[in-house]
Amino acid sequence: MASNRRTFLENLTECIALLALSGTNNIKASEKQNLEAKLTPKVKRVVQITLVGGLSHLDSFDYKPNLDKFHGKTFQSEKPPDIFFGQIGQIRKNDWIFKQRGNSGLWISDLFPHIASIADDLTIIRSMSSESANHTPALFLENSGFSSNGFPAMGSWLSFGLGNENRNLPYFVVLPDGRGEPNGCASNWTNGFLPANHQGVVFRAGKDAIGNLNPPKLRLADEEDSARNLLNFFNTEHLKNFPADTNLAARIKSHAMAAKLQLSVPEATAISNESPEIQNLYGMNREETREFASRCILARRLLERDVRFVQLYSGGPIGGSPRSSWDAHENVMDNHSKEALKIDQPVAALVKDLKRRGMLEDTLVLFTTEFGRTPFAQSAAGTVGTGRDHNKYGFSVWMAGAGVKKGFSFGATDEIGWKAAEKIVPWHDFHATILYLMGIDHEKLTFYHNGIQRRLTNVHGEILKDILL
Repeated sequence: MASNRRTFLENLTECIALLALSGTNNIKASEKQNLEAKLTPKVKRVVQITLVGGLSHLDSFDYKPNLDKFHGKTFQSEKPPDIFFGQIGQIRKNDWIFKQRGNSGLWISDLFPHIASIADDLTIIRSMSSESANHTPALFLENSGFSSNGFPAMGSWLSFGLGNENRNLPYFVVLPDGRGEPNGCASNWTNGFLPANHQGVVFRAGKDAIGNLNPPKLRLADEEDSARNLLNFFNTEHLKNFPADTNLAARIKSHAMAAKLQLSVPEATAISNESPEIQNLYGMNREETREFASRCILARRLLERDVRFVQLYSGGPIGGSPRSSWDAHENVMDNHSKEALKIDQPVAALVKDLKRRGMLEDTLVLFTTEFGRTPFAQSAAGTVGTGRDHNKYGFSVWMAGAGVKKGFSFGATDEIGWKAAEKIVPWHDFHATILYLMGIDHEKLTFYHNGIQRRLTNVHGEILKDILL
């Protein structure tokens, strides 16, 4: 009986929220645009691993043998480069040995030995560029296509454009680093001006995956029913005066979702139910990898349960000593060794696990970072230091899975890895391609806000057709 009452009240709450949402002309117009924007999808779900702080492409996925040749030479530039600290030391060689991997022969360094083992599944983009050399705006640009906050994240746009087929779990789930949230915190997964129900929902690996999901103490069924009935009454009356308030509608809908999450989340997050073989594959048996491994397993379990977009962060707050991100200003070898050790095995295991379950055929794995590192040391002029500064001009990311070529590289930086030189890829092109793979025309998925038909790619964006199957 209690279960039936809960179901009835959940449905009632959802109905109130849907009535509110359907009462706005803006939403109706956007729903029509969503239909016009839809294409035939090649990808059903996306998981994005986001490295916070700036991975050194020169020490990972972009082999530049000329760095050996020019090591210790003075860096030459026509104008002062836009970097963070402005300390331009001498050119320094890469800290890890590069090798050609797999049948494809992709160059990947020993920094990521496990990821190197899946080289034949990767599409590496070596010509990414950003508009900012500062972490927070660069993260915003990576996530939303804009360098200022308040714009919807890609996961929110996908939620808005495609809708949620899963009635028991959110569309867009975020798994932050256990050490803390990235610069900008929730602004990186905000819904922005889209209806509030499209914001990313934060899950934590462990017993309490969602904060404040369960009440501090259980109430009797009659008390629970009375409280929900009273809340629904107040919400219904309030909506009569504010029918277009999507934030209110989303809050109402969140109550219904929360009731479902109380049942679905414990099952979805039960990582301990995974076999010992799977736990060992991801690295749950190793202290260094356990935290990220648990989030990778959780990501796979959420994808299996039709969550459409899962984003994992590697790296917490920028700064501090020791740094808890990929922000290798002082010492690349020390910083990147520690960070790579945490994620290398779990990330490779995620791709392998998806592949053997047949899920990689309709899942896209993204491995991204907000910018790269400089080919010269961050040190006093005339010296070769051990760290590298921010580099917005050229860096690397990779994809694996549905719709993209395998064992393939795209674009290139110049001879020392300073700037993207061939087939330059701004974030707008990257986002346009992801939307296309998910079955959305990036130029047609729009939302009217403050007099402008906004979209993820602003007024830019070209699909990277050369990387597609």
